[in-house]
Amino acid sequence: MKNLLLITLGVIFITFLLPIIFTKQFQTYDTAVTLENNTVTNTVNEEIQYNYGEFNTIKLLHHDTMEVEEIDLDTYLLGVVSAEMPASYEQEALKAQAVVARTYTIYVIKNGNKHEAEGADICTNSACCQAWINKEDRLSKWDELNREEYWNKIEKAVNETKGKIITYNNEVIDAFFHANSGGKTENVSVVWGGADLPYLQSVETAGEEGYTQYSSEVILTKAELDEMVKKNHPEFSINYDEENCIQILEYTEGNRVKTLKLGNLELSGVEVRSMLSLKSANFTVQIEGDNIKFEVIGYGHGVGMSQTGADSLAKSGSGYEDIIKHFYTGVEVKDANF
Repeated sequence: MKNLLLITLGVIFITFLLPIIFTKQFQTYDTAVTLENNTVTNTVNEEIQYNYGEFNTIKLLHHDTMEVEEIDLDTYLLGVVSAEMPASYEQEALKAQAVVARTYTIYVIKNGNKHEAEGADICTNSACCQAWINKEDRLSKWDELNREEYWNKIEKAVNETKGKIITYNNEVIDAFFHANSGGKTENVSVVWGGADLPYLQSVETAGEEGYTQYSSEVILTKAELDEMVKKNHPEFSINYDEENCIQILEYTEGNRVKTLKLGNLELSGVEVRSMLSLKSANFTVQIEGDNIKFEVIGYGHGVGMSQTGADSLAKSGSGYEDIIKHFYTGVEVKDANF
């Protein structure tokens, strides 16, 4: 009887209790392995940096202080993207901006350094290179409710495109960009002269009219216009009683003013834009009594990627590579390999 009882207890232990013990042990082990692997993976992901070769670290000239700082390329791009494009824009537009900014940076360093005399590769002045802002200053300028969300979007834009650049015929391109094209970008030769680049051609973009950068106006008195023009052209004279004393003579492929007759002068739309501080060379002009009114469409030189156009395309479902290929003709988005 005693033996039978022992046998019965043994069967119960083998049948029920032993599997439970082993199951708990294996579950504990599996969980530990999973957690350990996740920890390792997360740590690795945080530490992984793309190898840009000679461009891993760049020398950044701070325009305000003229000091030079050595900074990791993708860390630098966090400051560029957050300074150049509103963080409220779509994620895919921000990613396109990150790739464009990375491409522009590498192109500038590879093809003639503007700031060699200062011992730098690129500067923080948007009129010269690209705008840049440090994280602390960027966060302080955002509303407190949006700071974390916006900075996360900037980090995601840079990190999820890490290593990506734009190429044409396997060469990194000169990736110009601007705020708003007014519906159509411009051929590069119209703005800066020289030969056209095959990847910087005029293309149409829909949806830009909904942005504040789309339209603006400048009203000058006749006396103000005379003074501003004579700073650049002392020989300038105009008789406002003459018909067509101010007349647009020719337009560019991108719908901007190519040549403007202004009194005794014929000036390019690009020069007029710069001279009169217009937001774009896409303008109309009319005389209204003692005033000259310029109605302007778009914002910026118009070459390359339009930022509002990128956001509009992203809202329509385009990914960042499609956005880039829309604005830069015949290009590829590739991993940098230097």
